[in-house]
Amino acid sequence: MIKPHYRVFACFFLFAMALGALLGRLPDIQHNLDLTESQLGMMLIGMAVGSLISLSLGARWVDRMGARLTAFITVIGTAFCYALIPWLPSAWLVFATLLVAGVMAGLLEINLNLEADRIEAQLDKRVMNRAHGMWSLGFFVTALIAAAMRQADIAVTVHTAAAFVVVVLASLIVLPGMTNAPHRPDTLAHEEGTHRIALPNLGLLPLCIIAIAAFLVEGTGIDWSVIYMRDVFEVTPFIGGLSLTVFTGLMALGRLFADPVVDRFGPRAVATTMLAIAAVGSLVIGIAPHPWLAIAGFGMIGLGCSCVYPLTVSAAAQRTDRPASVNVAALAQVSFVVFFLGPPLLGFVAEHLGIRLSYLFVLPVIVVGLLLSGSLDSKRAAKTDA
Repeated sequence: MIKPHYRVFACFFLFAMALGALLGRLPDIQHNLDLTESQLGMMLIGMAVGSLISLSLGARWVDRMGARLTAFITVIGTAFCYALIPWLPSAWLVFATLLVAGVMAGLLEINLNLEADRIEAQLDKRVMNRAHGMWSLGFFVTALIAAAMRQADIAVTVHTAAAFVVVVLASLIVLPGMTNAPHRPDTLAHEEGTHRIALPNLGLLPLCIIAIAAFLVEGTGIDWSVIYMRDVFEVTPFIGGLSLTVFTGLMALGRLFADPVVDRFGPRAVATTMLAIAAVGSLVIGIAPHPWLAIAGFGMIGLGCSCVYPLTVSAAAQRTDRPASVNVAALAQVSFVVFFLGPPLLGFVAEHLGIRLSYLFVLPVIVVGLLLSGSLDSKRAAKTDA
């Protein structure tokens, strides 16, 4: 029997694997559609628009559909959209498809984060970082595959179609037994509230800014690392793909092993250290004179942003001012919009001022996140595995 948190882990992994198959082949899609960096960025905004819609309005949809149905629709639905995109003949059709995928991605984010938080309360141990670690592990695996496939000159249509088939087969094994985890006792009174639209409030704002810093770094690493290596150093596809592989690999390691570290040192100390590492990594990428130094910088930003967002999700879900689903959706709304919208906007910086400089633009946001890290101190602590 598959444990409930393992089902959540699998959903994170499968979603990331399908999305990573697409993002790892962005240079090919850009070339096939004959797009500039700014045009590519505008196309990718479709994902941000879709996620904004569902993260604003989707908390009640997720509650009504339940964990299993939401997982089926969002995990398989997003993978289908990503597999369809390489076949589309125009950027506008890709934009529309990404918008639909963004709607489902937002619902998936609400659903899986809520389940992870409620399972933490049920088991009295941390699982949130490991859940997001499986997201990163999915990106790591698919980035490594994408680098090999690009080097072997395998068509992007074949790559994304294969990822879709894997997602469908795995979902048919993992998802049928998924059930709703019980609500946290101290937030249950708020769960039947009248909140229809999830928007950040003042109490949630510091957590949103910290999450923005982490997601902006993550988005630049996932969306632009391969293109950065190609444009700045003109390396082979495999070496260029290693930037994404190292980034996602160290992000996965950071998340998978973060829970006992957080229990020992606390969310604030861990987030401060990680954001400082991300700041140094962004600086290294911005000035790197050699491709291997740049790859090291991508590893640093991957490790640096690894467990910051999961920590903000846990803190948001444990707030008792509003339903947990509303606070998680509001935080995810801001974070996912930055994840999908930030890198496209940095594409404009890359086109007009150079792609190196775009990595330096994230430094002020990281500094602000560092200054607000005290808001991560939680009133509740969850035990980790013995």
